[in-house]
Amino acid sequence: MFKVQTLSTLAVAALLVSQATPAYELYADDDSHLNADLLAVWGMFNARKNYDATPGGSTWREGFIKYGVSGDQGLAGNGTLYGALNWVSSGTWGDGDAAGNTDGSERTTKIEDAYLGWRSADRLALLGKDGVDVSFGRQVVRLGRGFLINDDGPNLGNGVADGALDRGGAYYLAARHAFDRTAVLRLGGQDGLHGSLQWLKSDNRAQAQTELAAGTLDYTHSLGTLGLTWIHGIDVADRWASEFQKAREGMNVYSLRGEGSAGIENAQFAFEYAWQDKRGGAQQAWYLQAGYTFADEPWTPQVSYRYTRYSDQWDSLFSGLSSGYGTWFQGEVAANYAGPFNSNTGIHHVGLKATPLENLTVGALYFDFSTVRTRNHLNLDARELDLYAEWAVSPHLIISPLVGLYQPRKSEENGGNQVGGNGTNVYSQLTVAVPF
Repeated sequence: MFKVQTLSTLAVAALLVSQATPAYELYADDDSHLNADLLAVWGMFNARKNYDATPGGSTWREGFIKYGVSGDQGLAGNGTLYGALNWVSSGTWGDGDAAGNTDGSERTTKIEDAYLGWRSADRLALLGKDGVDVSFGRQVVRLGRGFLINDDGPNLGNGVADGALDRGGAYYLAARHAFDRTAVLRLGGQDGLHGSLQWLKSDNRAQAQTELAAGTLDYTHSLGTLGLTWIHGIDVADRWASEFQKAREGMNVYSLRGEGSAGIENAQFAFEYAWQDKRGGAQQAWYLQAGYTFADEPWTPQVSYRYTRYSDQWDSLFSGLSSGYGTWFQGEVAANYAGPFNSNTGIHHVGLKATPLENLTVGALYFDFSTVRTRNHLNLDARELDLYAEWAVSPHLIISPLVGLYQPRKSEENGGNQVGGNGTNVYSQLTVAVPF
């Protein structure tokens, strides 16, 4: 078929969707909770340049509503049963996105979350509170900081493969994150030595309906967390798999990662080094990141720097947005439409963020992309600057405008992919999230 492209989303809305859907409490007592889950997100987008061989730019709109129920039930000192059942209705209108993944005709309603789980509470004191957590069903699973596995994206539409990969549109907003079938066992809680085992099966045709197993082993201390990750590719659906994706069968991925303050107040450090052992040769990806918050200064400014490098045949697997704009979709234009898509690139990234008001965050993200190998690859050297704000107008209304300036070195005429020359693409979006 084709090599998977990835996607980003409104930073606040993405975290709400992929980690904990907003909920309205319907019933609660000492042992039971029943919630109504509801999140609506709408976005308007414009790009002056396209990346799908279509001249001119694109203007489009995306939206989704996620709705359903979730809850938990205490079992008289024998742990807690929990679960959720949610649907997502989504669509794209207008021209479709600037990469041609959608064409504006997409409309779909499908089940998103459908899982049951059990946590041990204080039942197994040796393993700590909730030292055993086992769950099954359709749910989001993330390993570490989401560098390898964050969720089951992307959400393509009718613009590619004659619509065979359509997942309901909303390509950028990315409402659908859950793996279709999962079995997850977590041991040891959140502190000290803890780990997990997972079996994951995707129903996403753009991901070739990949099936895999994974495990993590972490040690968490006040200074931070060190962790190991292992992933084994079990199977892909040959009908939907590109030659690139077929190499996931039998592939093993190993990584060493860490994050924390290292004992330095207001500092944050993170790294991960990952190795893919697969047909065609081993591949590597890694990053180093450091940040600091000026906690005593007006607006509490934060500054961060990160360098990331992906080898030329690196498979980005199920990486995704995990902690706001820029992780792990780096550059709103680059990550969503122009590329590189977490492969064959080195990326310098500088981030600035400040909070002038308690409910208002403003930020700037700069990216410098360098193609690792240009032979038999597009040259996607580029620079990008994104300026954004996140305004929590109320607990039930979040508004985020963003403007991106993307400057590629090459155009489609001389080895790149931007249509209409290598001039600066001015990209804009306004996204609105309504959680309840």
